[in-house]
Amino acid sequence: MKKNIAILTLSTLVFLSCGKEKKELTNNEPAIKVVVNGLATNNSEFITASGKTEAESSANLSTRMMGYVTKVHVKTGQKVSAGQLLVSINSSDLQAKKAQVDASILQATAAYNNAKKDYDRFTALFSQQSASQKELDDMTSRYEMSKAGLAGAKQMRNEVMAQFSYSNITAPFSGEVTNTFIKEGDMANPGMPLVSVEGVSRMQVTAMVSEGDISQIKNGMPVKIMVKSLNKEVSGKVSEVSGSAKNTGGQYLVKVTLNSNDKTILSGMFVNVQFPIANQPKSETTLKSDKVMVPESALVKQGQLTGIYTIANGKTAILRWIRTGKAFGNQVEVLSGLSANEQYIVSAEGKLYNGANVSIH
Repeated sequence: MKKNIAILTLSTLVFLSCGKEKKELTNNEPAIKVVVNGLATNNSEFITASGKTEAESSANLSTRMMGYVTKVHVKTGQKVSAGQLLVSINSSDLQAKKAQVDASILQATAAYNNAKKDYDRFTALFSQQSASQKELDDMTSRYEMSKAGLAGAKQMRNEVMAQFSYSNITAPFSGEVTNTFIKEGDMANPGMPLVSVEGVSRMQVTAMVSEGDISQIKNGMPVKIMVKSLNKEVSGKVSEVSGSAKNTGGQYLVKVTLNSNDKTILSGMFVNVQFPIANQPKSETTLKSDKVMVPESALVKQGQLTGIYTIANGKTAILRWIRTGKAFGNQVEVLSGLSANEQYIVSAEGKLYNGANVSIH
């Protein structure tokens, strides 16, 4: 009796298990209509690099003299013109020195005029043989010394006047004050930044390019620039390419000039720069890059994970976890998890899930 009960129980469990397995393997839900796309691969068509915008003209203004700041004439964000007074530094010691130099010039001028008169008179007497050669030589020497003394006094005045320019800091070009590092009453020291000014005429981008790509970037190359914060794409042109990465951590500095003067693009904004190299001549030493680019809208975010739906057997949606890299516009680079020539779902007319039935349209 116990044996029969055991056999009956085992048969029941096998039947239920088979029924459960059949239910799991069968998906009778209607297929979700989806749109798929092949991968957009980049076979040496462009190089992307991260960068930052900055003004073509920028300067941190400082002084060569020590003194108390008596007046800061501008504020951060203020527009200034070339030659406009920005900062005044106490120059009472220079005023005293200038007065001394002016007195020295008056004294040297008087000595020079007197010596010149004597020189002219003795020259005339010598021509009439009324003065000796020795007397003429003495007058000539005195005249030359007084002339040199006057010239030296005038040069001292030029030196003092040059120092006055360091007590009155002016704008070297038209632009905007981006920062003030001091306030009234502070002690200004030689070389210490006082005010920073940036020109507003044109912006540029500084980007760092890896050593594997720098050989394919040339001066004058047209580029596309994606401003991340504004989600705006603008065009530009390569203006400078550095040939050394000694001081930039193995990355090469490339400067790009923006073609448009868009007022919404501000200094310090982060950008992605796209350098097209599709038309560059290829050689055996040219490094090829296969970048996988997918639309950002096709990505699935779950916490810190990023995935994308692929197609299995042409009818089943499979969620694949991937690792993404740089973004350019609405395209995102896939670093791993998605291979070339593999289809993925761009959009769907219903809610997708892992294992969902799909029909490609």
